[in-house]
Amino acid sequence: MDLAEYRRAARAWLQENTPTGEPPEGDGITRAKEFMAKLYDAGYSGIIWPKQWGGQGLTLAEERAFAAAARDFALPTYVFSIGLGMTGPTLVDRGTDAQRERFLRPLLRGEEIWCQLFSEPGAGSDVASLQTRAVHDGGQWVVNGQKVWTSVAHHADWGLLLARTDVDVPKHQGLTMFVVDMHHPGVTVRPLKDMSGRANFNEIFFDNVTIPDEHRVGEVNDGWSVAVTTLLHERLSISAGVGMGGQKDHPASLEALRQTVDTSDPLVRDQLVELHIRSRALALFNQRLAQETEAGIFPGARGSAAKLLLAELTLFQADLATQLVGPESVLADHPLAQAISLAPGMALGGGTNEIMRNIVGDRVLGLPPEPRVDKTVPFKDLKVGTQA
Repeated sequence: MDLAEYRRAARAWLQENTPTGEPPEGDGITRAKEFMAKLYDAGYSGIIWPKQWGGQGLTLAEERAFAAAARDFALPTYVFSIGLGMTGPTLVDRGTDAQRERFLRPLLRGEEIWCQLFSEPGAGSDVASLQTRAVHDGGQWVVNGQKVWTSVAHHADWGLLLARTDVDVPKHQGLTMFVVDMHHPGVTVRPLKDMSGRANFNEIFFDNVTIPDEHRVGEVNDGWSVAVTTLLHERLSISAGVGMGGQKDHPASLEALRQTVDTSDPLVRDQLVELHIRSRALALFNQRLAQETEAGIFPGARGSAAKLLLAELTLFQADLATQLVGPESVLADHPLAQAISLAPGMALGGGTNEIMRNIVGDRVLGLPPEPRVDKTVPFKDLKVGTQA
């Protein structure tokens, strides 16, 4: 099947199977899981993942073709975005065969939901300063600590947890990655409401939670390199919208704004053109990264540039919507209100815009780095908040 035919078939399938309208109260997760199972059975879930682990074993060309077909549909897949875009790819790259066999197929079928457990109250953008501890005890690890700003944790079955396993070495060297059962005794999830009125994030407490050693991802104290793999996938998936569904129903999309505002005003048209240019530039940049990845070229820190571009586009989109529509756009019952209230979070989640600029300046542009403290200082001797 050539790509044009693949895209037409995908679009026809989506046209027939994508649910429409809001689900009944409390049925959103059920509907999302049912849709993911259908998506998997139709061959459109895990398009580029290896066949032996439940994927389709196809190329990025097919994945891009499906993404293009899905752009006009509001897919109910957000709750799976962490698993599809971040934790799943990390297990593909760094997990054991047993871990891939156990976790990847249920993820792709929508049977299990995943979250990512990195940020803490004192370790956000500087995630290597995290203090959640995992202590080895026989054939298992005992975890105590707190995570925060964790998306979909209140629905999650499993989480990818970064914890400190050695305080006597520099902070980047004393971390280990684990898969943790979010239903295990001692795991407490507390949803956090943001200004949109929804609980999109959570704080999680670990109180003597045990994790079997076979759920360790990578070597002991090599968790930072695994985390870098996850963060790369995170920034690429956020910028590309992996698992986010299409943009057809976004209330602040270019199409929606054109139908809402007076496009006879040349100044308004100029702003809408600017929105189109920024959106198209990001899409082309993501396409270039995808093509290079397919050719074996590692995108590296340019994934941070893609994430930064998306965050700035989202903020521009929300600001433009408020300018063109007026103050009523932020009233609770206005269709733009939620999109506008969520926009600032894009500049924070997955690494702040400031951190993204530092990464791009340092690792892409080669600018002189800012002064830093000695990285040989053991974690236990660092003051809280020290950059190293």
